[in-house]
Order: sequence, then structure tokens, then C-alpha cells
Amino acid sequence: MIKTLVYVLLILIGLCISPLIIGQSGYVYIAIGEYQIETSLVAAIVGLIVFYFMLQLAEWLLVLLLNIILSSRYLPEKWRKKAAKKYTLAGALAIAEEDWPAAEIAMAKGAKQGEIPLLNLFAAARAAHYQGKTTARDHYLTQAEKNPIAKIAVDTSRARYFIKQGELAKARAIVDKLSPTSKSSTPVLKLAVDLYQQQQDWSALKLILPIIAKRKVLEEDELESLSTKTNTTLLMDAAKTSEAELEKCWQWLSKDERKQDELVIAYAHGLNILKLHDKALKILYKRLKTAPTPVLFSALPDLINADDIDIRQLIDRLETTHANDVNYQTCLAKLAMQQRNAKQAKEHWQNVCRIAPSHQSWLALAQVQDQLGENTSAAQSYRNAAIKI
Repeated sequence: MIKTLVYVLLILIGLCISPLIIGQSGYVYIAIGEYQIETSLVAAIVGLIVFYFMLQLAEWLLVLLLNIILSSRYLPEKWRKKAAKKYTLAGALAIAEEDWPAAEIAMAKGAKQGEIPLLNLFAAARAAHYQGKTTARDHYLTQAEKNPIAKIAVDTSRARYFIKQGELAKARAIVDKLSPTSKSSTPVLKLAVDLYQQQQDWSALKLILPIIAKRKVLEEDELESLSTKTNTTLLMDAAKTSEAELEKCWQWLSKDERKQDELVIAYAHGLNILKLHDKALKILYKRLKTAPTPVLFSALPDLINADDIDIRQLIDRLETTHANDVNYQTCLAKLAMQQRNAKQAKEHWQNVCRIAPSHQSWLALAQVQDQLGENTSAAQSYRNAAIKI
């Protein structure tokens, strides 16, 4: 509204002063070489205005012509890019629906003129893999590999696909080439952990576990479980070789690791395998005296025998503090059975059934009662065991 009012005021002012201008038109003389122009001031101003508008018109026409020429030249490329976006969207939706054939076709087409062809190629490779089309999958990855920034991603993807196919040797060749270190990316480290576990290469896994812990690649409980499994397996494998190898593996562990019950138990098992029972008893006695735990109680019946008097006496002395520990009572029951002391075993199995009744504990009690000829009690225990199934 204000803009319109301004225009109206300008027109009215022009109408008011135009008679004055016409009455006093002025005079303009222009000489250029042999050419001379004589005109009034009003005509000169009008001519300049017209000339300005002609220049503007010429500029507009020139820009329009250039746009038409350029757009006609690059129009097919725009069409291709638009089609690539369409294919990429269709491929993404197909992946979400796990329609792998459609996803592969759409992503492969979208890679030709797409804004991010690497994305399309990796997606097409994944779709081809799920269809079992390894040749097509490798072709897409080879195309993606031409981009230098995608080299590690391509190697990681290839190794993952080889693992899923069960071709662990090929995957290992790639992982060795990537050489996992503290500077490696998290996906590379996870890939190495998965592959070493499947290959049961515990020595290689042991070497990268400190890096895994420092980089927090795995959850704390998952890392602890993997570390324990790795160290336990290494100890048992070393025990099958020689005492020197077992000692070397044991000393390889950190001070904190040598205090873990699972590793102490594995070490004792290894010593027993090597016929070094006295040495195993010594380390078990020390551990049991300083930190008796349920894990240790559960393992003791398999590590000691009926003639190991000293450690048995130590276990008996712990009853004042562990009388209500189901693992401790179970341990005592099994140790009593080693000495063929059925009456003492029955008392401990009764304690186990009192503290934490289970199918196994009632069944063990029933079997002991059978040995003692307590048929009625045994029958009742068998019924209780059946109820706990």
C-alpha cells in the first residue's frame, strides 16, 4: 500500500512540473567527429532513459540465450543425477524391506551418477552378498576401491563377507594386511577380535587385548569374559606342551590376572596334567587361605584327591565362616564322596538342599541315601528332585 502511494505521488509531481520543464526545455549540443546532434534537454533525458532500458533488454536477452544454451547442453546430466537420486531412494527402501535383488539393481544404477557413489556401491555389494552373488559383490567392492579413501572400508567389508562365508584363511590375509594396532579404527579391531576367536588363535588375541581394553572396543563384562577365556585356553594349551611353556604362559599374565580364580584353577589343572600335583596343591592352598571364593570351592573336588590331607584340613576349618555357602557345602559333599564317606556326604547334601534346593542336589542326596540303604528317605528325595525339574 505504501509503495503504491509513493508511485502515485511521483506521478502527480511529474504532472505538476512537466509544464515548467516543457516551457523551459533547455538546449543540448553533442559533437562526435563529423557528427553533430542538437536537441532539447527533455529529449536528451528521454533518449538516455530509452537507451538504458534498451541496454537492460539486451542484457536480459543475452543471459536468457546463454541459459538456454547451457541448460540444453547439461540437461541430460541433470536428468541422470535426478534419476540416480530416485534409484538410491528406491534402493534404500528395498534394503529396509530386505528385498535384496531390488536393492542391488537400484543401488547399482544409482551409483553411476549419484552424489555419493561409494554409498551405492557398498549397499549394492551388501545386497549381492545376501543373494550369494559373490562375483557381483566383489565387482562392486573393486569399483569402490578405486576411491583411495575407501580402501580400509573395502578391506574390512571383504573380510567380514569372507568370515560369513567361512573362508577364514582369506579373511585372515586381509586382517594381517590391515595389521591391527592401537592406531587402527574400531571396526578393524572388532574384525580382528571376531576372526581370531573363530580361528582360535588365542596368542594373537592375547596381543591385542590391551588395545581392546584401552580403546574400550568391547563392553567391560564382555572384555573380562573374553580375556579370561583367552588366558585359560592359553594355559591349558601350554600344559599340553611342557612345563616350561606352562610357566612361560603363567608369567605372561599380569599380576592381577594371576589372582583371578579362573586362571589359578586353569594353572592348577595344567600342573596336574604335567604330574606336578604338589605344586598345584601349593598354589591352591595359598589362594584358598587368602581368598576362598565360590568359584574355587566349585573347582576343588576336581583338583585334589583323597590323600591331600593338608588342604582338606584347611577346607574343614572354613566351615565356621562358610556354613551357609551352598558352593562350600557342595564341595565338602564331593570331597566326602572321594573318601567314600557316605554319611558325611549325606549331611552336606542335606545342607545344600536346605540352603538352595535344586534338582541336582536332591538327586545327589537321594543317591547317597540309596547307598546307605535309607530307601524311604531316598524315595522322598527322588520325588523332590522330580519336582525341581
